[in-house]
Amino acid sequence: MTEHSNIAEKRAVILLSGGLDSATVVAMAHAEGYRCYTMSFDYGQRHRAELHAAERVARDQGVVEHKVIGLNLNGIGGSALTDSSIDVPEAPGEGIPVTYVPARNTVFLSLALGWAEVLGARDIFIGVNAVDYSGYPDCRPEFVEAFERMANLATKAGVEGLGFRIQAPLQNLSKADIVKAGVKLGVDYGLTVSCYQADDQGRACGKCDSCRLRAEGFAAAGVSDPTRYF
Repeated sequence: MTEHSNIAEKRAVILLSGGLDSATVVAMAHAEGYRCYTMSFDYGQRHRAELHAAERVARDQGVVEHKVIGLNLNGIGGSALTDSSIDVPEAPGEGIPVTYVPARNTVFLSLALGWAEVLGARDIFIGVNAVDYSGYPDCRPEFVEAFERMANLATKAGVEGLGFRIQAPLQNLSKADIVKAGVKLGVDYGLTVSCYQADDQGRACGKCDSCRLRAEGFAAAGVSDPTRYF
């Protein structure tokens, strides 16, 4: 059989942003015996250093293949991460923050679903979290469950009984729990970038919501934070 036609192997497609959460998910999937295929997106985000971080994490964790897909979500705008005219907030606010990117996880999971079907992978991993997170609607368990139902309705594999599972192993973990789990699995968090406005060298601002959650997680876990700041 060819590499892509053999569905007997335990394969997984994993959304890898280059941040703390997704790096942990790759390690978790490896620990469960999956051959890991990672996917990142160059979608017009201002924090492009995360793409280099994703490549470092993929290489360090020995994934089978790392794919970067180009999108133009900044053509839609509507988010501080894709529209330079909208400032990244440096203090928590009320409601869904302006760093929410419209439909981002729906789009990302859809492309991961397509690749999974081609690879013969039955599992798609995403590092969403509903405990220590920014309040994005597409990080909730209800969204993950609904997408899984859609995936099995909308694909040839699903119709033929080879159903997909959308796995979100961090869903109910605190950021400290995620850090502790990753440390046990040997994740090198010094390779990751979480900041929404990291510079080209991957140095963090230390002020945005993502930086705050990351720093609090390391502190609560009692683990030294390798984040570099500008």
